[in-house]
Amino acid sequence: VQLQASGGGLVQAGSSLRLSCAASGRTFSNNAVGWFRQAPGKEREFVASISWNGDTTYYADSVKGRFIISRDRAKNTAYLRLNSLKSEDTALYYCAASMRSYGTTTTANYRYWGQGTLVTVSS
Repeated sequence: VQLQASGGGLVQAGSSLRLSCAASGRTFSNNAVGWFRQAPGKEREFVASISWNGDTTYYADSVKGRFIISRDRAKNTAYLRLNSLKSEDTALYYCAASMRSYGTTTTANYRYWGQGTLVTVSS
């Protein structure tokens, strides 16, 4: 599976963005999908995950209530809606597909990774 993340950009604090993660090569409709982010000088951290059928989602405490993860299995695409953006949300955002049906917060449980899309939030 090849993953292509897109939708990042430079926005002001309080704005919204929608990131997309498109899969190609084969379907990832039976795999959980996760979003992670990495800020300069920091380790990659979990942001959100969604189960294979979309019925279970998890969020990091730092984004809970502001970000929304979703997926369209027919389009083989997952999304991350970023609302009420803060300067501390600035990072390179990665999507990843797990070999499991339900997502986890651990990077080691994700096998396929996209190249990342940069989100920069100005205050």
